[in-house]
Amino acid sequence: MTLEPMSLFWLALTLLAYLGSRWLYRRTGRYLLSPLILVPVVLLAVAVPLHTGYAEYARNTHWLMSVLGPVTVAFAVPIWQQRALLARHWPALSLGMLVGSAASIGSSWALAHALSLDNQVSLSLLPRSITTPFAMPLAHDLGGVPELTAVFVMFTGVLGALMGGVLLKYLPLRTPLARGALFGVGAHGAGVSRAHEVGGEEGSVAGLVMVLTGIFNLFMAPLLRHLL
Repeated sequence: MTLEPMSLFWLALTLLAYLGSRWLYRRTGRYLLSPLILVPVVLLAVAVPLHTGYAEYARNTHWLMSVLGPVTVAFAVPIWQQRALLARHWPALSLGMLVGSAASIGSSWALAHALSLDNQVSLSLLPRSITTPFAMPLAHDLGGVPELTAVFVMFTGVLGALMGGVLLKYLPLRTPLARGALFGVGAHGAGVSRAHEVGGEEGSVAGLVMVLTGIFNLFMAPLLRHLL
């Protein structure tokens, strides 16, 4: 399959923006320069003058979405690595995932109704607090738009990671388990990255909770679809 010039352009720009922002973030440590924030800003700054819509960009970079399959399978690795921690704390982790998922879905549904969003956009908003490889299939099963869900997930992760650092200063969360779960449930991938900056154990817990929350929500999808 041959790539057209615009496809090559958008692929190259996306990869270069990611590599450049990752280098800047590692050098400066400033969260606003992280790939999650800087890459969309760079792409938007180029797409607007070129009058490139999201559908065209997605079509030119569709192969990037194909890596979500292997990423989803790779999520089994942190579960295996943290099996001892999971065995010790599964009641607390299960309760946290249940409460966190319920709060996320409930607040998303309330926000959608408050803003009078149409049904498809509302369903796309519901999985915003689980990581993208799980959120997009869940949005599809619910009748939402997976690509739109990916945008909601990104915004939720960025804001959650920023707010999580602030909340740690005021909430009485003294154990690595509690601090890591805060980021894993509320901010998925971005939260895991932020949790690793807080501490190694916090990052491990956040990664485990992020994966388990995504799996839990996928299993709950039939019930959620029935309720909605």
